[in-house]
Amino acid sequence: MSAPYQATLAWAQAQDAADPLRAFRDEFLIPPHEGRDSHYFCGNSLGLQPRAVREALAAELDDWGNLAVEGHFKGRLPWMDYHEFVRDDLATVVGAQPSEVVAMNTLGVNLHLMMVSFYRPTPERHAILIEAGSFPTDRYAVESQVRFHGYDPATALIELTGDEANGTISMEAIERVLAEHGSRIALVMLPGVQYRTGQAFDLAAITRLAQRHGCMVGFDLAHAVGNLPLQLHDVGCDFAIWCSYKYLNSGPGAVGGAFVHERHARTTLPRFAGWWGHDKTTRFQMGPEFVPTYGADGWQLSNPPILALAPLRVSLEIFVRAGMSNLRDKAVRLTGYLEWLVQTQLSDVLDVVTPADPARRGSQLSIRVQGGRARGRALFEYLMEQGIVGDWREPDVIRISPTPLYNRYADCVVFAEAVRRWTATT
Repeated sequence: MSAPYQATLAWAQAQDAADPLRAFRDEFLIPPHEGRDSHYFCGNSLGLQPRAVREALAAELDDWGNLAVEGHFKGRLPWMDYHEFVRDDLATVVGAQPSEVVAMNTLGVNLHLMMVSFYRPTPERHAILIEAGSFPTDRYAVESQVRFHGYDPATALIELTGDEANGTISMEAIERVLAEHGSRIALVMLPGVQYRTGQAFDLAAITRLAQRHGCMVGFDLAHAVGNLPLQLHDVGCDFAIWCSYKYLNSGPGAVGGAFVHERHARTTLPRFAGWWGHDKTTRFQMGPEFVPTYGADGWQLSNPPILALAPLRVSLEIFVRAGMSNLRDKAVRLTGYLEWLVQTQLSDVLDVVTPADPARRGSQLSIRVQGGRARGRALFEYLMEQGIVGDWREPDVIRISPTPLYNRYADCVVFAEAVRRWTATT
């Protein structure tokens, strides 16, 4: 900030007017509330719709209507190659080589596909390291994979418990568990950002440490992609998976994505094969032998969902224009301002669970209301009634995420003022 924080709407509006990214807000549809824009802090759960999505979808519908099957070859963006039209921008956003990324399926499907290749348990090394309280998609997937391979999750799942205040996990805790169990851990499977606490993990440090112990490394980046400036190629993890409907603004149930490091581009590891993963140059010879495409494309199963990829293409283009470093700079300032408001104006009401160090968080602040779950839930419902949209995570967390593409400093002030009004009536 060029000036000390102030808790006034006038100060916040001045910051918004000086924001070099302010024009990007106009590229999104803001849900209305009582005749005006709502204050939407829920991009960590479902990103807003880019205005250009409607035109992009209409263009594909027109090609479908006018060209039918010939749209695969003669459309403005031929469907045969459509997933490639998002590849370069996706690689830019996640810090990867284009051949290392692919947009396909959904997060849960991609996690299972990656684990087929990168969870190769043996009697001596069959454990998986996850965080306690992991998102159910991850927990269910890794437990089912353990059982599929004939092992007992009671002993094969090693769960990292929080050793810091508010349940966050230190790097020292990860070091300790790998020192104790590393020789029997086949896969380290952790989030980029923990969904409940909002803690961001040091992916490069975790990867280096795990690889020293001989472990494969994968990350669930559902809450990190489009939120943090990832550098997956340099991080060196074996794989990563993500969804695209949160910070990437690609719509409910949007197509997900996967990263596979280039050292595995021609791997002989097993995989579940599909026609669209076959070498592109011979795919239509319909031969009986599967020859995987080089890189992450080789994990594809089926032809790409055009109407699902169109919104992702639109959103990624916005990210590339804005620049991940610029978005991160604004996110640090915006989230820091919201934290300051909580600490200076609302410390008798709210506690922030998310780490205070900006390097250990993204845009999300996880907040607990003093007085217990019932009081927290009452505040959450009040905020929603006021058009201030966050989300609730059991048992007692309100997640508020000021997203740099479309949130403003003024939104943060409105949030703080609403909490103060609610407090005055309870």
